[in-house]
Amino acid sequence: MNGPTRPSPSAGAAGMRNRSADGAQTTDAGRRRLLAGLSALAAGALPLRTTQASTPATDGWPSRALRIVVQYAPGGSTDTLARLMAEALSPRLGQPVIVENRAGAGGIIGTDAVAKSAPDGLTLLLTVPGPIAANLVLYKRLPYDPRTDLRMVSDVATPRTVLAVHPSVQARDFAGLIERIRAQPGRFAMGSWGAGTQPHQIQVFMDRHYGLHTLHVAYKGEAPMAMDLVAGTVQMTVGSTTTLAPYIQAGRLRALATAGTTRAQVLPEVPTFAEQGFADEVYALTGPISLMAPARVPDAVVERLGREVQAALQNPALRARIAALGAEPIGNLPAQAADNYRRFLPVSMRLVEATGARLD
Repeated sequence: MNGPTRPSPSAGAAGMRNRSADGAQTTDAGRRRLLAGLSALAAGALPLRTTQASTPATDGWPSRALRIVVQYAPGGSTDTLARLMAEALSPRLGQPVIVENRAGAGGIIGTDAVAKSAPDGLTLLLTVPGPIAANLVLYKRLPYDPRTDLRMVSDVATPRTVLAVHPSVQARDFAGLIERIRAQPGRFAMGSWGAGTQPHQIQVFMDRHYGLHTLHVAYKGEAPMAMDLVAGTVQMTVGSTTTLAPYIQAGRLRALATAGTTRAQVLPEVPTFAEQGFADEVYALTGPISLMAPARVPDAVVERLGREVQAALQNPALRARIAALGAEPIGNLPAQAADNYRRFLPVSMRLVEATGARLD
């Protein structure tokens, strides 16, 4: 937008108007040689700046331990997955990889800590979709914006969810459940692990689209919700296969449908919603557990991390351990993970918006 910079008088005297001892101006050939020399000097400087910018990735990175931050307390499925990945990545990176639990405020505390950490690629976040998607709708003010303050490294695995009911509910499929709820308005309660979460989204969608009256009961986590479901305090939920599959396999709960576009590997006998004729996006959406880094971590570091995650997840033993958690391994590269997030985010935000849930 600005015009060409004018050389200072001293620069002009030393360069563009350089004269010989007898006062004659330099020839055109001399000027060309001078400009060629300056161009070569400038070209030689550019690789130096590039090398300096990429030093963390190419010159001894990582030089010390890495941290994977989890936004929830120890013992949950995300925490367990983080520890599996830390164990797998440490020998590949040649440094210890430590899991740090920063729980609280719906994942905000841990997510914000990583978003504001040094962009050296040594502090990472393993996150479920809520803190980087639903929270954008649930909270009017967030201390971070996942779209600009964080960047994707890899989608590590997809947790699967299943619609399960207490055995007292006389329904064998999803259509049967809808009919039972319609016949007894206000009789059935859907448990969730918080406002705006997947079971809450499905409960609101069911009520609005099928003319039902279902109660929503929000818990401070999935474990207490599952215990109340087994006890019959609530009659149904959509929960992780990690938590619910053992109860289903023991006959203490009945599975009616799995969310997503394919059947869950841990519950292969349970059909999807779509297989039962319910293909709405609320039933198909599944979000991955993703490894993320602060937005300003250099591309080369992020690419290295993505390749290491992908390579680690080719190990059959690790894949089997992840599958035992009820999740399905992915291990894509940063660009693929970023594309997935861009597709997932608007759908997730729209479904959360439909619940009308707000937390501040």
